[in-house]
Amino acid sequence: MLDPVYDECGVAAVYRLDEAVADGPHHGDDFNAVRLIPDMLIDLQNRGQLAAGLTRYDPNAATIIDTYKNVGSVSDVFRLTHPDPAKFESILRKYSGRAAIGHVRYATCGKDDPSYAQPFERHHGRMYEWFAFGFNGNVANYNHLRHDLEAEGYHLVRETDTELLMHHIAYGLSHCPEGDYAEIFGRIAQVVDGAYSIVFLNARGDLVLARDPQGFRPLCYAVHGNLFAAASESIALTNRGFSDVKNVEPGELVHVTKDGIKVERFATSSRKAHCFFEWVYFANVASTINDRSVYVSRTRLGEALAADEDIPHDPEDSVAVPVPDTAKAACDAMAYKLGIPSREGLIRNRYVGRTFIEGRNRSEKAARKYTALPEVVAGKRVFLVEDSIVRSTTLRVIVSMLRDVGKAREIHIRVACPPIMSPCFYGIDMSRLEELIAPKFFTSSRMGPQPPEETAKLAEELGADSLRYVSVDALVRSIGLEKDDLCLGCVLAKYPTRWGNYLLDRGKSEQDEKVPPGRIYERS
Repeated sequence: MLDPVYDECGVAAVYRLDEAVADGPHHGDDFNAVRLIPDMLIDLQNRGQLAAGLTRYDPNAATIIDTYKNVGSVSDVFRLTHPDPAKFESILRKYSGRAAIGHVRYATCGKDDPSYAQPFERHHGRMYEWFAFGFNGNVANYNHLRHDLEAEGYHLVRETDTELLMHHIAYGLSHCPEGDYAEIFGRIAQVVDGAYSIVFLNARGDLVLARDPQGFRPLCYAVHGNLFAAASESIALTNRGFSDVKNVEPGELVHVTKDGIKVERFATSSRKAHCFFEWVYFANVASTINDRSVYVSRTRLGEALAADEDIPHDPEDSVAVPVPDTAKAACDAMAYKLGIPSREGLIRNRYVGRTFIEGRNRSEKAARKYTALPEVVAGKRVFLVEDSIVRSTTLRVIVSMLRDVGKAREIHIRVACPPIMSPCFYGIDMSRLEELIAPKFFTSSRMGPQPPEETAKLAEELGADSLRYVSVDALVRSIGLEKDDLCLGCVLAKYPTRWGNYLLDRGKSEQDEKVPPGRIYERS
């Protein structure tokens, strides 16, 4: 994606079980489970690059629960690239333990403040109430719940739904001292509307994974020998040698102690609402999300684009060019079906700061971030394949670059995602209707293709010879799940929860009343 949007974060967890309850090879008592967390977080770095951290559990330490976190990439925070390897080893020694949770973060507020980094830790004299947690998602009714807490005499220090969830978890623990986590998270499910995949760890040695009743964000786990591990994406587990990866199902929690693993339901799931954007853009292409391969899904999206192609495509004068890097699988598949070459006609400079996060003069940054190769595109009919279009700011620059610098004869944009017609209220950073390009050109959301006359106008606006999106129907088929098991709110403008629909109506009203642009809700 040229004008990228970002997910809130990724989570990870590890726990060394007693050998008596584990099968297979066992590590010795001196095995430091925390050592796996930095490597797991690197595999989740695509989900957040602004901050990273971990909390470890060591029953033999004075600080049973201890948290280490900071602003920066995983490599920066954990000193993985420091010339002196002792820096990294000293962190591992200081924060060694039997169990740990980890987190990588992206957010729109507090991004330079280490206190916003996760996990969040809450100290308490009672061990079961001394805990830390991290989560991936977004609370849609944040403002409403914050008002309720403040009315009860709570003082929230930060503008973040993480702090709000921390108070709700703490309340639940204070009323369930025996650790009935199904009741604790069941109470949260009754009041919180939105997405949350949570990893929780307390000083009594309880590790809990919990996934919201709709299952918006992914969460999976596996056991190898006497080691339990969990993560937002399967790649963080399979790269560590885990197999037989299982999903935490919507409304389900996994409770882990040294003595074993317990899976139980804390809320009924009226419907699933897995975010389709995980397969289109967010997730690592090597991951499997809810038992559906990301790579296979993106390949099918490319095949769907090829099936609808009506522009002549002679292999001698046509070339498919992916936008680096998430569109490559779709581009390769489309090109193969069309019988034309797929080539890297755009080269990305990975040392230029990310255009979205820096947030100023994106066009100038895009011109420095990408290079068009005349050797690939000059005189050619270029099929520029993009995974999705949200704002289009950088795409315009790229099209101009391919034409003026690359000397492309024609440029036909093909998008492996339907038009983004509405904001997301569940953890993807596109929360304002006015920042989206598609609603300015398309009269309505639809399951099938958009009207040709509307796409032609948008193509002209972008400087392209033609434009085509994949349809919602094709998207659903490509992922391989039922339509009603996916959240399609941002492409159909119909949301799976009450607060999603309320926030959309409120945002439209604010636009009609010409309220100054601003986020419809606050988030982490």
